[in-house]
Amino acid sequence: MSEARKILVTSALPYANGSIHLGHMLEYIQTDMWVRFQKMRGNQCIYVCADDAHGSAIMLRAEKEGITPEQLIDNVHAEHSADFADFMVDFDNFYTTHSEENRELSEKIYQRLQAAGHISTRSVTQYFDPEKGMFLADRFIKGTCPKCATPDQYGDNCEKCGATYHPTELKDPRSAISGATPVLKDSEHYFFKLPNFQSMLKEWTRSGALQESVANKLAEWLDSGLQEWDISRDAPYFGFEIPGAPGKYFYVWLDAPIGYMASFKNLCARRPDLDFDAFWNKDSTAELYHFIGKDIINFHALFWPAMLEGADYRKPTGVNVHGYLTVNGAKMSKSRGTFIKARTYLDHLNPEYLRYYYAAKLGRGVEDLDLNLEDFIQKVNSDLVGKVVNIASRCAGFIHKGNAGMLVADMPNPALWGHFVEATPSIAKAYEARDFARAMREIMALADAANAWIAEQAPWAMSKIEGQQAQVQAVCSQAINLFKQLVILLKPVLPKLAADAEQFLNVPSLTWDDLGTALGDHQLNPFIPLLTRVDPKHVEALIESSKEDLLEMENTNSVEEIICNGELEKEPLAKEIDFNAFAAVDLRIALIEKAAFVEGADKLLQLTLDLGGVKRNVFSGIKSAYPDPKALEGRLTLYVANLAARKMKFGVSEGMVLAAGPGGEEIHLLSPDSGARPGQRVM
Repeated sequence: MSEARKILVTSALPYANGSIHLGHMLEYIQTDMWVRFQKMRGNQCIYVCADDAHGSAIMLRAEKEGITPEQLIDNVHAEHSADFADFMVDFDNFYTTHSEENRELSEKIYQRLQAAGHISTRSVTQYFDPEKGMFLADRFIKGTCPKCATPDQYGDNCEKCGATYHPTELKDPRSAISGATPVLKDSEHYFFKLPNFQSMLKEWTRSGALQESVANKLAEWLDSGLQEWDISRDAPYFGFEIPGAPGKYFYVWLDAPIGYMASFKNLCARRPDLDFDAFWNKDSTAELYHFIGKDIINFHALFWPAMLEGADYRKPTGVNVHGYLTVNGAKMSKSRGTFIKARTYLDHLNPEYLRYYYAAKLGRGVEDLDLNLEDFIQKVNSDLVGKVVNIASRCAGFIHKGNAGMLVADMPNPALWGHFVEATPSIAKAYEARDFARAMREIMALADAANAWIAEQAPWAMSKIEGQQAQVQAVCSQAINLFKQLVILLKPVLPKLAADAEQFLNVPSLTWDDLGTALGDHQLNPFIPLLTRVDPKHVEALIESSKEDLLEMENTNSVEEIICNGELEKEPLAKEIDFNAFAAVDLRIALIEKAAFVEGADKLLQLTLDLGGVKRNVFSGIKSAYPDPKALEGRLTLYVANLAARKMKFGVSEGMVLAAGPGGEEIHLLSPDSGARPGQRVM
């Protein structure tokens, strides 16, 4: 056997200001599955994470709740830890960024960067809330778009016209925290000189550490030139003070990635077998992998590796990027009850249902994963209950009744057993590559083969024939051994099912090496049902409970929820109009025939639309959400057909396509239901 690998695995830190939801769980479940696979293979694989526990949002929420920030993050940490444990996400250490280890490492890394000439300072003009006595982050400033005059816009881009600007350019600005009119004020800020690492990052991002699509995206930013990163915030702020700079604090985005290192350092203090330097020193030969969502690529694949390089630490072996979670084909929605908290799911459904469904849908790319609830019910019931568990439930009874629960060593179909053994390297390769969907397909193909053979042998019919008892035992014993193989292959995904199966099989904890051996002349324990079918009523109850969660969140009115998560708060409902006014808008189905970048435009895509024979040209500010415009070609969308044409710098825009979201990467082009045709009126 080859020498065991030394692997350290991290996941993006959950923010200590709210509950874990199923979108978050997409990341932690897939990471956990990969880690469990490595451990089953005999590798030393350590999985650490932490709560991201600093920032203005935490300070403001704690203030509103009348508790200290420390109390808030302790409360949230307990909630997060319970959710992860119940979803069987088996961290070796789940820590917090508000720790002495994190403080020490943040200061050490900063001082190394400073000594190496990678830190600069300069005066920055920002909005200041005179009532709260604090500088305002972009998301805490709202006002009127300076380009199109749309009111109630947040931050640095307009969700209506797509224009980008500095928050100080907003007209009629006001603080989203106090409602006061902010004033411009200068303060000294500290910056990390990211451009110093331009050449290193160009090489590293093409080294194989990233998926190709991610490397291509980063190449756009690298080619356009990197900017210095602001790493400081002014008091009042909840975080670590910058050494030698009273009243200046490390911005959360600096000490968050250091949280991975701090969590591991804390674990090392309790595990004599682990050495921090062996994993983090420049010359480390250990593997280091990080799992993140696509929304924070630039930070974890540019800033973090550069910061590590500049502070003389090693860089990640790989950064594994995944897409978003949608529910029933759309972004999670509070109004539909599809904004589902982890705890709400756990109150209604078996966590292994979700673990398996995620595994069955997760490839190694960055595509979004859709949790289609009808498909979820069907797939779990069909695959896990109908195929895998079904083997044991159909055959265990014959062994207990006919041979006192003793498996026989006979193997009536050695070819089928050989097929199972031969299939395992391919499944291992899929797990290693994080291509969980392929692994699940290949495992279920084996389950199908086993069930087909069992059905062909029909031990339930054979048992009624005189003189066939030995054959019944042989068939059912081999079937149980095939079941054992499937359990091992699924163990990274279904640890609870595997533990229950190990109890039934009367074996110690199964490893990957056990795939090559069969149980013969072996005593089974009594069989108990291993997994029940998903009841659609429980899914319906989950949706209803999620709607109730919304009401509770609205009543709580936490600062962060109101400011950052409340869509209606960001964009209040407009004044009522009568039906005739609405009917004047001619909405049509349009086919996106061609989509292309607009040279010289940061936000725009040029769309050629087909309205059932009539062609229209539209410039739309959706580039940030659709970096590959070709992916839009052939898609149907909604189009305002009778909007007066606008002459723009890049040409004439004829009408407007409809999209939802606050802007940036959160722009979602609207699509009609299947069956709609270009040119049809939307009523």
